[in-house]
Amino acid sequence: MTEAQEQKQSRLAALRSALEQGSLRHGHRLINSLHPAEIASLIESLPPARREIVWEFVDPEVEGDVLIELNEEVRAELIGGMDAEELIAATEGMEVDDLADLIGDLPETLNERVLHSMDAQDRERLSAILQFEQDSAGGLMNLDAVTVRADVTLEVVLRYLRMRGELPARTDQLFVVNRNDKYRGALDITRLLTEDPEKTVGEVMDSGVEGIPPETPAREVAKLFEDRDLVSAAVVTSDGRLLGRITIDDVVDVIREEADHSVMSMAGLGEDEDMFAGVLTSARRRAIWLSVNLATAFLAANVVGLFEATIEKVVALAVLMPIVASMGGIAGSQTLVLIIRGIALGQVEQANARWLLIREISVGLLNGIAVASMVGIAAGIWFETWTLGAIIFAALMINLVAAALAGVGVPLILKRLGIDPALAGGVVLTTVTDTVGFASLLGLGTLFLT
Repeated sequence: MTEAQEQKQSRLAALRSALEQGSLRHGHRLINSLHPAEIASLIESLPPARREIVWEFVDPEVEGDVLIELNEEVRAELIGGMDAEELIAATEGMEVDDLADLIGDLPETLNERVLHSMDAQDRERLSAILQFEQDSAGGLMNLDAVTVRADVTLEVVLRYLRMRGELPARTDQLFVVNRNDKYRGALDITRLLTEDPEKTVGEVMDSGVEGIPPETPAREVAKLFEDRDLVSAAVVTSDGRLLGRITIDDVVDVIREEADHSVMSMAGLGEDEDMFAGVLTSARRRAIWLSVNLATAFLAANVVGLFEATIEKVVALAVLMPIVASMGGIAGSQTLVLIIRGIALGQVEQANARWLLIREISVGLLNGIAVASMVGIAAGIWFETWTLGAIIFAALMINLVAAALAGVGVPLILKRLGIDPALAGGVVLTTVTDTVGFASLLGLGTLFLT
């Protein structure tokens, strides 16, 4: 367990103790000594009844910041229990880009009141962000970019910054624009401080730093930040006008959400699944994909039913069936996870799919020879018939090759159909490996043992 996890467990234990002992003052002091993100994490780690109590401890001036840090389901739950005045108070003083994330979760009747409570400039800034999808570069951006002109000297820029008194958080570069706010490039703060003050911005700026179109999906934005080692980046329209900037803290949130999505989707769950959601709610959500999996399981069972007479004559085949299915499932899952990760990182596409397919089939054949040989020898000795050993050897080889084909092909086909491979890939793969595994083992058994 990491130090951060130990601290979280310690805080949870202290909070539970305070709640059980009725020490409200201690609970209030404990909660409000934390960063809003830590408060959100603690709230998500508590059952619903305890969450309401803890939420009462949170100081009104940080409620908005805590709401932003919560996952959507828990946030909606808390917002549902807040009255209109409390919600409006929570939005006061919030950063415009954070408010843009929150306003969509507020009741529609409150949206107008929140907008009217803002000054004209902030209302205009909020509208500029809300015109873009939340999971796009425009939805991620904030509008606090500092701009300078290319024809002024560095000394003038330094005086301007001193007059401002402070810079927006995570400012590592200033953006260079012309008189029409058209983006020209970026001026690194380090160069501003170390170059000759008499030089102009145009002489030292980096004109090769491209802006990010506002329609760019958040996943691609995160990839750009990773590839270019960015701390911030300009958001620029198709006609070259600077809109705002994206900072690394927003990208970290995207990366975390993508990771949550990948992990949860593999089990057919949403990334905002509440760990402490009610039994009926959780059961209803999971029943959908359980039902899909049940339908595919009947397909595999139907294949087994076709060879019922063979199983009655050669009971050993029934004993060996789980081995063939499980080996295919594991091998296929390894390939599936690898391909889904490659798709997420933009490394896998139609152009290199053939090479990957050949590579995975080769890996399946090599592993198949080693594993199937061991199982075949063991089965031959166990049941005292080398024919059965040869049959399970062949069935395993067939299923491992099928697993490689499905592991590469299924996610690529699902992506082409517009279906999330992480969400449906596992169900389809299991169907393929079970069906092929049972059919090959029982089919070969029917041919050579009956």
